[in-house]
Amino acid sequence: MKTSIALKSLLGAGALMLPLIASAESNVQSGTATASPGATAHVDFTIVIPKILYLRVGNGSSYTTGALTSVNTIDLITFTPVAGTVGNGTPVAGTGGDLTGGVETAAIVSNSGNVTLNATAAGALSDGNGDTIPFTQITTAATTLTSATQLPAPVLTNGTSSNVVLTAPATKLIVQDAKWTYSYANAANVPGGTYGGVNVNNGRVTYTATMP
Repeated sequence: MKTSIALKSLLGAGALMLPLIASAESNVQSGTATASPGATAHVDFTIVIPKILYLRVGNGSSYTTGALTSVNTIDLITFTPVAGTVGNGTPVAGTGGDLTGGVETAAIVSNSGNVTLNATAAGALSDGNGDTIPFTQITTAATTLTSATQLPAPVLTNGTSSNVVLTAPATKLIVQDAKWTYSYANAANVPGGTYGGVNVNNGRVTYTATMP
């Protein structure tokens, strides 16, 4: 009899502790309790979407399919006025660019609100001998590529350009692209030589996009 009472007491104490030990959710109903709403269990879900900002000028990955990757190819645009036409004010088309003819693919894809875009040069294009051509002599014309709204191009200058602000819709998503056609204005008569180059003599322009 004493053993039976002790065993019952131990089993009762164990039953009281079970809800404190169990951590996974389950719910058992019996009898009339199985009627609506019956037994229930719960699962919590979270989806974490990273902020994405994609900028392409020239060669780069696909962006219309969502396959956004980094490509480290830097294009060279070259202008070569014909002898006898230097400084006559007739614009000169370029060579090079991923679309050829001095034309580059430009695109921005983002998912966190407005985007600010600008371009920075270290100074005027130099021939290394003290002669220079200002970046204001290189113009950029934006034309439609695939997006309904074409991506505007910053106006190049001997420093940091004015900002181009892309206003995001209520969805906070921006997908804009354009063909950027570069031309040399050819408005000044300058000494012969090679101005700029592949990251030499201030030949490189850095485009920068930022978002909140």
